[in-house]
Amino acid sequence: MAFRFSSHWADYRAIVALAAPIAGIQLAQVALTTVDLAMMGLLGVAAVAAGGLALLLYNQLRTMCVGMVTGVGNMIAAAVGRGEKRTGTADLDETARAEIRGYVRAALAVATGTAAAGAVTLIGLGYALAWLGQDPDVLELARPIIWTLAPGLIPMLWLNVLRQFAVGMRRAGSLLRVTLLSIAVNALLNALFLFGWFGLPKLGLAGIGLATTLVQIWTCATYFATVRRDPMLGELLSLRAWRADRETMRRIVRMGTPIALTYGAEAAVTSVATLLMGVFGPVALAASNIVNQLAYIVYQVNIGLSQGASILVSRTVGRGEWAMVAGIARRTFALGFGFMTVVGIGYVLFPAAVLAPFLGGDRDDAAVVAAASTLLWFAIVQQYCKGSQNLCIGLLRGIGETKAGLRNTLVGYFALGVPAMAVCGFAVDWRGPGVWLGLCVGFGATAALVWRSFLRRVGGLGERAPEALSAAS
Repeated sequence: MAFRFSSHWADYRAIVALAAPIAGIQLAQVALTTVDLAMMGLLGVAAVAAGGLALLLYNQLRTMCVGMVTGVGNMIAAAVGRGEKRTGTADLDETARAEIRGYVRAALAVATGTAAAGAVTLIGLGYALAWLGQDPDVLELARPIIWTLAPGLIPMLWLNVLRQFAVGMRRAGSLLRVTLLSIAVNALLNALFLFGWFGLPKLGLAGIGLATTLVQIWTCATYFATVRRDPMLGELLSLRAWRADRETMRRIVRMGTPIALTYGAEAAVTSVATLLMGVFGPVALAASNIVNQLAYIVYQVNIGLSQGASILVSRTVGRGEWAMVAGIARRTFALGFGFMTVVGIGYVLFPAAVLAPFLGGDRDDAAVVAAASTLLWFAIVQQYCKGSQNLCIGLLRGIGETKAGLRNTLVGYFALGVPAMAVCGFAVDWRGPGVWLGLCVGFGATAALVWRSFLRRVGGLGERAPEALSAAS
């Protein structure tokens, strides 16, 4: 598959039209967490330490919970493709409509159970971390916000089911508007509970957690109303989770579990890199955190492209148009590499301007600025490696294959990446840059392994792809 631009610009627009709102939603979610951290800073260093720990645990579990229902969008897109194939038009037949309603019901049931388990796990971690040597005072401050954050996992995951439903139907734009508005609502509620405005009690960190949970409820309810009013989505939305088909639920869990574990592994390898950077002192750790946050924001665009391409592949396979999958892959990589190249040029030409928004109190620390500027070069390599592996995993998910992504991720991250970080950082004594080089090795190896898996499945499934997708999901 040569990476070349096609003359069919409409094909590129189809990917961008689906990927752009997804990337915007991802960036808005990052903004929500950023607002929470900023508000914690008003309470002091201890609050930032405790609240940051709580958010770290919450985000880890939130990401894995979301992974459990991410495949629903692909299953719905494939059902749409099969319906279009049967009718020979862009309209769906009753079989496809019933199938989509069944997926939504089953996904809501899976989401409820998964989120409830995640909430219990989050609360339990607030107490279990005491056995792992965490500062008891920090944990004491963190537990109230953990208790108020935990219930929000349920409406958050319901929202993600609605999101996957809309994405699978290629109508994700309305959620972006709701998500952007939720940032302002979150900031307002944070202030209300933090400062006790209008007679409300001052709840401190617990208030920030409560505000986040209330925002999740508000966002879910608001988006549900939006979906209900949509002429296409409204008639296909079925909330009767208690009537969900158990076999459909099992299919969602079979597809979602490897995705959830893949998301968890990605977060874990980044955490390992952060811990290793901490060994080299506060300057190295601060520089790494700054560049990592920058790279994380850029990464959201690749997530949008990955999910958008994944949905298009599932729909294409459902329609039996297997030959078009290679074209979607080429165009997705062309868009992704084009974006990453522009960003990389910006890193090289304007390093000070790129880093300035993330330096905060470290902007006058010459050592931190110098270290961060050095790591920017590794961030360029990392974004190609990490972005590529994410695009590949999305393409694999599009053909119903999620287990290969997990297997390759575990090998790339932990069999190759973590040892490379240790060798380059400590044995070779390249310190911080060595750790980042090892991280690039892990992401790059994963990208190569997942891309090989995708090529094998594209070459081996052929016309059996629709049946393979159905069986895998």
